[in-house]
Amino acid sequence: MEKKDFEAWLDNISITFLSLTDLQKNETLDHLISLSGAIQLRHLSNNLEILLKRDFLKLLPLELSFYLLKWLDPQTLLTCCLVSKQWNKVISACTEVWQTACKNLGWQIDESVQEPLHWKKVYLKAILRMKQLKDHEAFETSSLIGHSARVYALYYKDGLLCTGSDDLSAKLWDVSTGQCIYGIQTHTCAAVKFDEQKLVTGSFDNTVACWEWSSGAKTQHFRGHTGAVFSVDYNDELDILVSGSADFTVKVWALSTGTCLNTLTGHTEWVTKVVLQKCKVKSLMHSPGDHILLSADKYEIKIWPIGREINCKCLKTLSVSEDRSISLQPRLHFDGKYIVCSSALGLYQWDFASYDILRVIKPPDFSNVSLLGFGEIFALLFDNRYLYIMDLRTEKLISRWPLPEYRKSKRGSSFLAGEMSWLNGLNGQNDTGLVFATSMPDHSIHLVLWKEHG
Repeated sequence: MEKKDFEAWLDNISITFLSLTDLQKNETLDHLISLSGAIQLRHLSNNLEILLKRDFLKLLPLELSFYLLKWLDPQTLLTCCLVSKQWNKVISACTEVWQTACKNLGWQIDESVQEPLHWKKVYLKAILRMKQLKDHEAFETSSLIGHSARVYALYYKDGLLCTGSDDLSAKLWDVSTGQCIYGIQTHTCAAVKFDEQKLVTGSFDNTVACWEWSSGAKTQHFRGHTGAVFSVDYNDELDILVSGSADFTVKVWALSTGTCLNTLTGHTEWVTKVVLQKCKVKSLMHSPGDHILLSADKYEIKIWPIGREINCKCLKTLSVSEDRSISLQPRLHFDGKYIVCSSALGLYQWDFASYDILRVIKPPDFSNVSLLGFGEIFALLFDNRYLYIMDLRTEKLISRWPLPEYRKSKRGSSFLAGEMSWLNGLNGQNDTGLVFATSMPDHSIHLVLWKEHG
């Protein structure tokens, strides 16, 4: 039969077949099958499987498709995206699935963003960064060179690193470029803190000083301690500066005039850390918005109420051992909700509302590991050899980075955490800039920085 005649015949048969009842159609097919040879039966067998398949993602309502997809892990979903364009479109638009996958990786989620494809792209970026952390490839290093003597004091804020040195100078560095922005002559610095206009330094000469960046002039000199000043903090709103000293005291000063407002006693060791912070929780002793001072020595953390009317009564003293057999590390974390400090027993977290110990985290060989930063999702830790990242949800170390050997002396070396927001969850934007800084025996500053996404 000619092709043209065959096509006409096929059209007529098709029209007639469609007009039959289901029973008649079945009888017609049975008759045609009985007339078929081996070639036709093989062709029928090969095509029946394809004809009987149903694309459930295409046929189901979108809500039911999303519900089914929630039961699949992200890696399987990525494989499913390769099935067809339709599957890729549906799976990529399943916002809740990808948001959950990102949360599980330790990613911050802005649930107000509901744009299709957005969270799948975020997940792909997140899984790449987490792989880099797991493979110890997420960071890179650089150095700042400019001091001529030991660098003891470090403070970081908004991409700028301040360094205080025994060469009687303090320098302000742009971490992203490695350039020194300001350099001023000071005393020997044991502690530094700065803002856009001023620099506050605590010194081994037992004094605190305030300096103006633009001119290098000393605007205030705070005298009264009888030992080195190891830590300083201040609040412009309250016009208060606090200092912790080797004379076992904490002094509260008027920032603008240099007048000593109070001397807080009770410590029996060097006060190595003072922190001014607003309270964020309510208890019998304080309310949200109250200003709180924490001071720490080798064995104890003391909590003081601070405000416009200076109150010197200690609210609470925290420690990890009653007999002082276990010492605390000098790096103290306080965000208004939780107090965190490390010791040879592990990482201690106190609830600030009740002062109860919430948990003690004990990773392997914690006796030599110290706290650098603590967030809602991650903690940054270090020892003599490595920088560590811990997932606080599992209390497992998920990454490490080698550190250079540093000078071991009686005073020790200075260490500092850089950007901290990523500890509350990565978001694809906050994994940039400085991670860690430490002073080196050659008077340089060793930096660990986030590597750009691959």
